[in-house]
Amino acid sequence: MPTINLTTDAFEKTVISSGITLVDFWADWCGPCKMFGPIYEAASEKNPDITFGKVDTEAEQALASAAGITSIPTLMAFRDGVLVFAQPGALPAPALDQVIEAVKALDMDEVHAKVAEQAAANGSATPEA
Repeated sequence: MPTINLTTDAFEKTVISSGITLVDFWADWCGPCKMFGPIYEAASEKNPDITFGKVDTEAEQALASAAGITSIPTLMAFRDGVLVFAQPGALPAPALDQVIEAVKALDMDEVHAKVAEQAAANGSATPEA
């Protein structure tokens, strides 16, 4: 499945959906982003069961700021609405494959329990995704 361009309007709806969503924060002027782009596209073709999104940090500056992006490229992985991975830097293909496999292998019952535990420890009534 080809990657989709995510805007502020579509970002939250996309990442809170069930399943796995990977998001690449990038910019056209960024050399490492240009190196990572074809790797990310190839992974999207190999993994049609995963949603692959891209956020152009120049066009979506408010979204990049809200996501806490301080370095690009940054890859984020969401599963069932929970942020489970975030790392700046261009990944080589084998490392991206490892991230994908690790996200697929997560025990989401355990992840949701930890999120709820952290929310309770922070005094929040409901866990945030």
